[in-house]
Amino acid sequence: MESSSLISLSLILCFTILFFGSKGAEARRQSSSISSLITENLYNSIFLHKDDNACPARNFYPYNAFIQAAQCFPKFGNTGDLNTSKREIAAFLGQISQETTGGWATAPDGPYAWGLCFKEEISPPSNYCDATNTRWPCFPGKSYHGRGPIQLSWNYNYGPAGRAVGFDGLRNPEIVANNSLIAFKTALWFWMTEQAPKPSCHDVMVGKYVPTAADLAANRTAGYGLVTNIINGGLECGRPNDARVNGRIGFFQRYAQLFNVDTGPNLDCANQSSF
Repeated sequence: MESSSLISLSLILCFTILFFGSKGAEARRQSSSISSLITENLYNSIFLHKDDNACPARNFYPYNAFIQAAQCFPKFGNTGDLNTSKREIAAFLGQISQETTGGWATAPDGPYAWGLCFKEEISPPSNYCDATNTRWPCFPGKSYHGRGPIQLSWNYNYGPAGRAVGFDGLRNPEIVANNSLIAFKTALWFWMTEQAPKPSCHDVMVGKYVPTAADLAANRTAGYGLVTNIINGGLECGRPNDARVNGRIGFFQRYAQLFNVDTGPNLDCANQSSF
């Protein structure tokens, strides 16, 4: 469990890195790069309906919270050439859009204009507590169901996410649905962090993924489909024409077009085994 001093230290370290530390210049350049690649106007055109009255997450996902959270992850959208950076941002936004979508087939502006509509899982089937995980033990009475842009789930994700970005993930998981900045930070933490045997989503999208023998045997080829496998492969991959996978692809294709970049190969995970 994290102490209050550890939480404060995490927040201070992020601030220090951004503005005063040895990586401060890099972080400031990355912030400028991100905001130049995805302006507020583009962000709002991507998420056309996130602040509609029909969306439970109305006003929870402002542009500034996304940009500020990205400052704590200097390599996000800032690795490789320009097209690689744009493709990674589009892929990240596509995945979080499917996780939080409020769209439907005949929705105004189409089904892929309704990302970031939800901030919390509706009617979770359990409290997502893995009691066998003793490193990140569940706190009594707490639920670790999906929250935030990536729908962070399970105690073994809330614990390390909280330690990394500065909150007590096991005692206070609710903050991910109550604090916009922390919500985006958890999504970016998940995106950027390798959790063996899974590579990080970031490494996959920027060409740094090196498949193991097990990956090759499971047909886990590099591309957007592998990112889907990392995020929710146990439920969505190895299934031809899965509607959820198709939704993820639809969002990514729309956003890639707005970023004026190609999607790259291997968009689905129908022929991949999950991790």
